[in-house]
Amino acid sequence: MQDKTVLVTGAAGFIGFHLSQMLLGQGARVVGLDNHNDYYDPALKAAREAQLIDSPHYVSIKGAVEDEGLLMGLFETYRPDYVIHLAAQAGVRYSIENPRSYTLSNLVGSFELLEAARAFPPAHLLMASTSSVYGANRDMPYCETHKVDLPMSYYAATKKATEAMSHSYAHLYNIPTTMFRFFTVYGPWGRPDMAPYLFTKAVLDGEPIKVFNNGDMMRDFTFVTDLVRAITMLCDAIPVATDTAAIDTDSVSPVAPWRVVNIGNGAPVQLMAFIQAIESACGVVAKKEMLPMQAGDVQSTWADTDLLKQLTGYAPQTDVDSGIAAYVNWHKAYYTRRNDLV
Repeated sequence: MQDKTVLVTGAAGFIGFHLSQMLLGQGARVVGLDNHNDYYDPALKAAREAQLIDSPHYVSIKGAVEDEGLLMGLFETYRPDYVIHLAAQAGVRYSIENPRSYTLSNLVGSFELLEAARAFPPAHLLMASTSSVYGANRDMPYCETHKVDLPMSYYAATKKATEAMSHSYAHLYNIPTTMFRFFTVYGPWGRPDMAPYLFTKAVLDGEPIKVFNNGDMMRDFTFVTDLVRAITMLCDAIPVATDTAAIDTDSVSPVAPWRVVNIGNGAPVQLMAFIQAIESACGVVAKKEMLPMQAGDVQSTWADTDLLKQLTGYAPQTDVDSGIAAYVNWHKAYYTRRNDLV
């Protein structure tokens, strides 16, 4: 990445922050776009980006990806070598309450990005999808070549649509594009709407945690540092359209320089084991409120990571106990500091 220009959308977000930090450490110039919306505490986003702005090689741009012409102007001005599109309205449950925000950010925003990439093509366009696109698919582990025709939430539906949109642009305009499907990312600086924050806060405050589906769920928890390392390594795994896949599990398109890649730990963990890791890191046994499955959720996720290994030689490797210990240590330090300032 030395001396390369990388445009990162959602740069003040959880994953975008860690990715931008890693890119800067590798010698890249990072143009970071984020709208700092109030889906969750904007102060957390500001605190993340404050660390990025310390670097002379970081350019901070405030704005929303769906703002007409904004991305076109950034592409024209900075001519990025790589574009990593992370900006999106996230969250399965919130998509039930506010689907319009997903339409604007995830669909309109992705359209604006694709139009800008058509006008000023980067060497490689990388875009975030989600394991949620596998939906009602019961074949485990999830492989990139599995069908994703049955999304269980509107969030998943918008991400599946983004995959289809990007494939059409890759085919029509020869834009090398990789979509990556994330699997339950967690770690320091994580979002406060996600389970690690909600569980850790409740445990430390002596409040009950909500355990959905009575704890009978499994997730392929992926530590954020592992995830962003995989993304940086995929930057140079530029897809080329091929009539015959190099390996049976390669998702490369036969008609476009386009591919989709799972990024997960490849080792699903029981929800109760995840909670036990939080209890251990906090030194407190959680009070538990057992509840039924929530609408839009799936019982299990499990990533087949063979393609990631084939393309990069890398496999995420942080176990849940180590990852949760790192998260809880950060949580205690950050929120204690925040409370002291209030």
